[in-house]
Amino acid sequence: MTDGTATVDDLDVRLEKHRVELTGYCYRMLGSSFEAEDAVQDTMVRAWKSYDKFEGRSSLRSWLYRIATNVCLDMLTAGNKRARPMDLSESTPLAQAALSPRPDNTWLEPMPDARVLPTVEDPAEAAVARESVRLAFMAALQQLPPKQRAVLILREVLAWKASEVAELLGTSVASVNSALQRARATLAEQQDKAADAAVSDPLDEEQQKLLERYVAAFEGYDMSALTALLHEDAVMTMPPFDLWLTGHADIAGFMTTVGSACAGSRLLPVQVNGLPGFAQYKPDPEVGGFTPWAIQVLEISDGGLTGFHFFLDTQRWFPLFGLPLRLEAEPHEVEQGA
Repeated sequence: MTDGTATVDDLDVRLEKHRVELTGYCYRMLGSSFEAEDAVQDTMVRAWKSYDKFEGRSSLRSWLYRIATNVCLDMLTAGNKRARPMDLSESTPLAQAALSPRPDNTWLEPMPDARVLPTVEDPAEAAVARESVRLAFMAALQQLPPKQRAVLILREVLAWKASEVAELLGTSVASVNSALQRARATLAEQQDKAADAAVSDPLDEEQQKLLERYVAAFEGYDMSALTALLHEDAVMTMPPFDLWLTGHADIAGFMTTVGSACAGSRLLPVQVNGLPGFAQYKPDPEVGGFTPWAIQVLEISDGGLTGFHFFLDTQRWFPLFGLPLRLEAEPHEVEQGA
């Protein structure tokens, strides 16, 4: 600090300290990885430009959240609610399966944990943060009007006091409490319809073994082994396609027909949306090696997989996760293919 004013470098450091938690907040608000990062960048720019007007009546963190909330509310005025395929239509029997894409802004997007989950020492706080970026919870959040969404995230996820939220939104405590009550009711209704992804952090031994069996089954494209890991009503989705499948027979049938090119894929683990996941690379028959195909997000409950979700826009997702856009074949794989 110099003469009571932050130097350029000092202000940069102070703002950057809040980037991950602000990205998490904007991601919960917007349901989009890229829009969240754009919103945080806009927040940082606005903070820079108006820092000389920041009088310190609130903490820098509270002030940044106020700016970020306004940015998100402005972005949400278009009324778009991002969704999962099962939020938009009934499941499709395999016999009627058709791959129909919808625009990018239709879909709830995946997000690497490292970009939205700041390091915290309190295990309970960390657990709440992880649960609040899981796909089912995020989809439920999208059903709330924007201001109710902000109130619920600030109160329930970030544990702000009602008075602090009221000050941030420029409203009364009674109004905040009313909005929270309505938001909780809507969320409870939405979550009743969703599978509960019960994932330990870190994964317990049983869950770790389940994932190892999943990798072996998927990479071996062993449908018997794979479906043995799925709950009877497990769900498979593939944004940007609106098709979604449920049940062993349709999932296995799809993977061995329309999805047969995924045989021989390689999976690399990723941490995504507070859940275990994998970057899937499928064989490249033209030049050898493996090419990106999907970010997979797995939902686990009661010792089995309740859902696996394939996000297929690899040119967007793989760079976001810091993943290579190609894997070379191992020497033994080259020999086998010769």
